[in-house]
Amino acid sequence: MSEAVAQSCHRVALDGPLTIYTAADSKPKLLEPLQAGQEVEFDLAGVDEFDSAGLQLLILAKREAARLDCRLSLCNHSPAVVELLELSGLASFFGDPLLIQPHSA
Repeated sequence: MSEAVAQSCHRVALDGPLTIYTAADSKPKLLEPLQAGQEVEFDLAGVDEFDSAGLQLLILAKREAARLDCRLSLCNHSPAVVELLELSGLASFFGDPLLIQPHSA
């Protein structure tokens, strides 16, 4: 990746729950960065709870990014995010590689 491209990427670290209970507060946090840049990356390492409402917000953000001609990627998927993406079969919709952590015994 060229230096110019790397500098234009805006990384947004999401933490805490991304659920029905936080959806209203989370929506602007997901959509506002898309207005500012050509490339946005959501770091999902800190997402400790993730439900279908959180998944809907990520889908909305992905569609809004496409509408704005902004590249949106997801990285550092937390176990909660990986679990629901696998369960829903939507991992390929986002197109980002998932690093599956081995389960501890």
